[in-house]
Amino acid sequence: MNPSVRAHVGLGANLGDARATLTQALAALAALPDSRLVGASSLYRSAPVDAEGPDFINAVAAIDTTLGPLALLQALQRIEADHGRLRPYRHAPRTLDLDLLLHGATRMAGPELTLPHPRGHLRAFVLHPLAEIAPDLVWPGHGRVAALAAALQGQAIERIAP
Repeated sequence: MNPSVRAHVGLGANLGDARATLTQALAALAALPDSRLVGASSLYRSAPVDAEGPDFINAVAAIDTTLGPLALLQALQRIEADHGRLRPYRHAPRTLDLDLLLHGATRMAGPELTLPHPRGHLRAFVLHPLAEIAPDLVWPGHGRVAALAAALQGQAIERIAP
């Protein structure tokens, strides 16, 4: 059996009842086999980045898991499919988007998955929720998450009251 690692998952939606979808997705993450949901950020609203459509609702979850990165990615994609995720074109609006941001210290680059997420350290909708639950976490090669989030002043993001 694999040792447990802390994985961080970005959640986002901008179609349908995005808040309800993220709540349901967090419940699905909590129910993943060989995994335990250990934290989730508040919800945040942000404009689409490199995409079209209405504003996104975003969050980040922390999971302790023995699933390897590709097995976890497949589980995340099943949750997306269960919520009606379609991929008609790159950056299309979506009912649910689950991005594997970090998987412990795993570094990999492949056709299915690159870890750490190649653009996560540049996006307020990733860093602000991540800084809420893991401010001292270091994004490999870039520095502390809280400092990275503070440096992204040009990207509008709003924490949503519960």
